[in-house]
Amino acid sequence: MLDIRSASSRGIADFGWLKSRHTFSFGHYHDPAQEGFSDLLVINDDRVAPGRGFGTHPHRDMEIFSYVLDGALEHKDSMGTGSVIRPGDVQMMSAGTGVRHSEFNSSATDPLHFLQIWIVPGAKGVAPRYQQVHFAPQEKRGRLRLIISPEGTDGSLAVHQDARVYAGLFEGDEAASLAFGPGRNAYVHVARGSVEVDGQRMAEGDGARVRDARQLTLARGEGAEVLVFDLRPNELPAF
Repeated sequence: MLDIRSASSRGIADFGWLKSRHTFSFGHYHDPAQEGFSDLLVINDDRVAPGRGFGTHPHRDMEIFSYVLDGALEHKDSMGTGSVIRPGDVQMMSAGTGVRHSEFNSSATDPLHFLQIWIVPGAKGVAPRYQQVHFAPQEKRGRLRLIISPEGTDGSLAVHQDARVYAGLFEGDEAASLAFGPGRNAYVHVARGSVEVDGQRMAEGDGARVRDARQLTLARGEGAEVLVFDLRPNELPAF
C-alpha cells in the first residue's frame, strides 16, 4: 500500500535566491515523522536564481547525488573535480573521509531546478570519489532505467549502500513495472508532471513510502519524470 505524502506538506526554505522544498527533515525544517526512510535521508527540491549557489562547504560519510531538471549546475570540489551538470546528467559524490565542494547555477540569466538527494552509506571512512553519467531521454522513456546501484550495474553510478535508484519518463499509454526482492522498501518521488502509481494519481513533488514492496506499476503519465528507490527494509537510516 502506498503511504503518499503530498508536495504541499513538505518543508519550505526561502532565501530569495534559493527556494527549496524538503521531503525529509533538513536544516531549519524538522518533523519527527519525516526523518528519512530506510537509507534515504534527504530529498531537497531546489530552485536557484541565476548566478547564485552554495559556497564551499564540507561533507563526510554521505552519498550525495544531484539530478538536474532544468538549467545547469556547476560543481567544484576538493578532489579537483570541476563539472557542469545538465538535464539528463546524474552526479554522485561519495563524501567518505571528507570532501569540500561548491554548487552554483552556472547561468547568469536562467534559473536552475535540481534535486539533491542523500543516501546514508553502508560504511564510514571510505575514500571520497566523484561520478557523473548522462542518461539520454530515450533510455528512460516508458521504462524505469537503473541510474544508481551498489555495483554500478549497466552503466549506472555506484553507491556505497544496498540501494538502487531508477528514473523514468511517462506519457499517455506508456507504462512500466518494477519488482522488488523479499522485504524491500520502496520510495517514489515525482520530480515533475503526474503519474499513476499502482492506480493512485501522484503529482509533481508528491512522494510515497512503500513498506515490504513487491511490485510497483507506473502508468498514465502526464509529462511525468519519476525516481523510484529500492531500499533496505530497515525503517530508519543506519547512522
